[in-house]
Amino acid sequence: MEDSSVFFVEQNLLPFEFRILQSDNFSQSCDAIRTMQVRGAGAIGALAGFAMAQAFLAAKKNNDPSLVAGAKAEIESTRPTARNLFYAVEKVYSAGLRSAGDALAEAQAIANKDSEDCRKIGEFGNRLIKNGYRIETHCNAGWLAFVDYGTALSPLYLAHASGKNIFVYVDETRPRNQGARLTAWELQQEGIPHTIIPDNAGAWLMSEGKIDMMITGADRIAVNGDTANKIGTFEKALSAKALGVPFYVAAPLSTFDPSCENGKAIPIEERSQEEVLYAEGPDESGISRKIRLASPGSEAYNPAFDVTPAELISGFITEKGIIQANRDCVMSGMAD
Repeated sequence: MEDSSVFFVEQNLLPFEFRILQSDNFSQSCDAIRTMQVRGAGAIGALAGFAMAQAFLAAKKNNDPSLVAGAKAEIESTRPTARNLFYAVEKVYSAGLRSAGDALAEAQAIANKDSEDCRKIGEFGNRLIKNGYRIETHCNAGWLAFVDYGTALSPLYLAHASGKNIFVYVDETRPRNQGARLTAWELQQEGIPHTIIPDNAGAWLMSEGKIDMMITGADRIAVNGDTANKIGTFEKALSAKALGVPFYVAAPLSTFDPSCENGKAIPIEERSQEEVLYAEGPDESGISRKIRLASPGSEAYNPAFDVTPAELISGFITEKGIIQANRDCVMSGMAD
């Protein structure tokens, strides 16, 4: 961040084009989050923190303190399920009440901590991975979704770097295909063997003994361990439990919500039906095109997240170690 500008990867263009965009004010940062140019728990949190700092800087420059409250409400409205967004906004807002400089320093500290937490998650998660493991993922929880390293992918990166022979099954993750577009791209950049699978193939692969472990990220974790993540995660957890496959959730403690008692209290974002009805990407000539996939005249329902009950989760991989998915362990982890 230089002055009031924030730079970020435009994720909607990947994997076909890598482009860095610039946001010069909090409204532009909000648009980047809302349109999913920036998405993923940690990345949303970092940009939301910087957006809050941008608001304080603008209020100071324009001598208009009233600007801050409206900006805070706008930032918090962009992605209602993502806990890291609210965590960052709350911390930067509190710092900004002292000074705009403190707000900026706090936003940068949150971003730096996100990167370091993800590195530690990789270390703890790698201990669970044995040589020869075949691991399934859902959505994208790699470095694109955080400031660096990622959560669900961080242990895979470290396992691969340490010489372990691993193979990754990448759920396509419809309707936005974050697995097929983003996770697969990240793994390809790292040289990690992988293949993209249809979202509905996971249970079959587990039943055939082809999945040794599943690791996902999280967008919000309740005090009792219930976890919100990209839609389709709940189905995978049910399959894993029924078929004896360990199911781990990788997330920093900033994703745990002390005000949320259980999964019923987690707000679930609903996105545009166009994400289900249409697909967009470049044709053979490189021109981006949007095509309809569904029956003309039909409508679609598009919940962006679902909630996986704590009893289906083998454990949480956090920056402080593995936490069991129950109220006592979660509360203890948040209190440390």
